[in-house]
Amino acid sequence: MERLLHYVWKYKLYPAMPLLTTDGRPVSVIDPGTLNSDAGPDFFNAKIKIADTLWGGSVEIHTRASDWLVHRHDKDKAYDAVILHVVECVDCEVRRTDGEPIPQLKLIVPEAIVKNIDWLLYREVAMPCLGYIPEIEPLYISSWLDALLGERLERKTADIFRLLDLYGGDWNEVFYITLTRNFGFGVNNDIFERLAKSLPLRCIQKQRGSHSQVEAMLFGQAGMLDETLDCPYYRLLQREYRFLRHKFGLTPLDPSQFRSLRIRPVNFPCLKLAQLAAVWTQYDTLFSVILAVGSIGRIKQCFRVSPSVYWETHYNFRSVSARKEKQVGENSLCILLINTVVPVLFAYGVRSKQPEYCDRAIHILESLPPEKNAIVSGFTQAGIKTGHAGDSQALVQLKREYCEKKKCLYCRIGFRYLKQISQST
Repeated sequence: MERLLHYVWKYKLYPAMPLLTTDGRPVSVIDPGTLNSDAGPDFFNAKIKIADTLWGGSVEIHTRASDWLVHRHDKDKAYDAVILHVVECVDCEVRRTDGEPIPQLKLIVPEAIVKNIDWLLYREVAMPCLGYIPEIEPLYISSWLDALLGERLERKTADIFRLLDLYGGDWNEVFYITLTRNFGFGVNNDIFERLAKSLPLRCIQKQRGSHSQVEAMLFGQAGMLDETLDCPYYRLLQREYRFLRHKFGLTPLDPSQFRSLRIRPVNFPCLKLAQLAAVWTQYDTLFSVILAVGSIGRIKQCFRVSPSVYWETHYNFRSVSARKEKQVGENSLCILLINTVVPVLFAYGVRSKQPEYCDRAIHILESLPPEKNAIVSGFTQAGIKTGHAGDSQALVQLKREYCEKKKCLYCRIGFRYLKQISQST
């Protein structure tokens, strides 16, 4: 039974009701922690909010609270870091080695999980219900995809709102940060976002009359102008950045955090920064432009700007390549619209109470082709049809928030499958 409790705790499969400690204090599980396969408490690095206090530490799980004493944890200092004792049966109070009581939570395991314990605990396939998908009516799948898309837009909207609150309601700054993040195209998203946060949009806006100065700020902040290269353009950017760094009080990032290994040249960080510089040289407040234009083609045109001439023969600063115009490609444009334009436009409609912008955001998704990635192909091979980018975004939500977290009971497909299993046993 204890292993089942581990499973329910790890994947947050307990009933959706207020959690309370045995002494009546509310509990919020920010992060259940990482399962410990060695000696010591069952989960470490957990983050739990109890009443008004956020705790970081370990979580220990037992079938009965008295197992704490049976296992002599009250004598073991390794368990003094436990911030919450999770049990099925509360039959005693537990304490640390110094006698301080430890909060306890009685964990309720849903009946449906108990019925399917073997399937849930021992099935190691990433998406075990894929073979069942062809048996489900297309209308049922379509309805679930619509709900999943709504969840994904809600989650992305919440991310935008957090940024908006952090930057004093400045939509242009939020759009700049979100766009810069997504120019990382997955592998470099986090470091590109850090770059944007270290270089306020106002700095770029003040220098946008000079293409080289905008590039200098982006490359300099990325820590990419610290080498000694025999290249006149590189030395120009170095000089420009030295001046701009002093002018705006900038501190560059560690360049080693930008990843180029096993990345196609068209997605090298240097080239992406050059393309980003071209966008911000062209537009002072790009989000205002996007709010004003109506067609998807016109929005795409905002990003179809060419980097400086230097980049026609370069993918990075160290080597020369065959001459080629380096505008953002069509597939990359679609990704930028899906991950930047759509969520910010949708969030703007929600916050400003202008639903027409939410409708425009959804229309963009429904007008773009579905994304091509491993997640989408896995589901399409199983029989789920995708007609547009909204469907592929829904499948990403399904994989990330349900399959990977093993929240089968909360997935309409997984629930039907589990129900079928329980009825056949």
